[in-house]
Amino acid sequence: MTPPPAAACRIELAGETIELLPDPALWWPAAGVLFVADLHLGKAAAYRALGQPVPGGTTQENLARLDRAIDLHGPRQIVFLGDFLHAASARTASLLAAVHAWRERHPALACMLVRGNHDSRAGDPPAALRFEVVDEPHLIGPFAACHHPQRHATHAVLAGHLHPACRLHGRGRDSLRMPCFVREGGQLILPAFGEFTGGWLVEPTPARRFYAVGGNGVWALPASG
Repeated sequence: MTPPPAAACRIELAGETIELLPDPALWWPAAGVLFVADLHLGKAAAYRALGQPVPGGTTQENLARLDRAIDLHGPRQIVFLGDFLHAASARTASLLAAVHAWRERHPALACMLVRGNHDSRAGDPPAALRFEVVDEPHLIGPFAACHHPQRHATHAVLAGHLHPACRLHGRGRDSLRMPCFVREGGQLILPAFGEFTGGWLVEPTPARRFYAVGGNGVWALPASG
């Protein structure tokens, strides 16, 4: 059965229309830029190197999801908001070959990495991938592309790092934990794109808006009292 079309959530931020995607990623249509946070390529391999019995295949799944997002939106640029690679031990021959093959499928696509805390340990992507690598905050139009959530005096912040999740409550004691986008003041925190990344439960406050990701869609949750 063919799945229903993905339903993005369109919002306004810093005078621009952006779309929160169920991939999960952020699409800025006017500029043709796709923002992706916390890919953490090679995380499962790094855990297996420590003797942890975790499943394989997450790198190929992450890259396939990137392919789908690129095919759907046709970006001219992808901005990775930190933690592209998980660790130095993740730079295996098989992982690097998979990433090189992905890059060759999109030779005209501009790729930028805003360094995150894991990138400082894993190292920059290999030069053959042709990434522009910058430090945070990196200004792109009205946005400050960052890895760590923070405030900026003049630009709206797009960040990752937290792998945010929210909790939906049903009847009785029923509840459901879901990845989400979190908007607070002049910043928007993206959920982790990568598989096998976990999530941090963000507590609701009156100033925070949550956009839950699940069921092939993104939707705004009611504001907290």
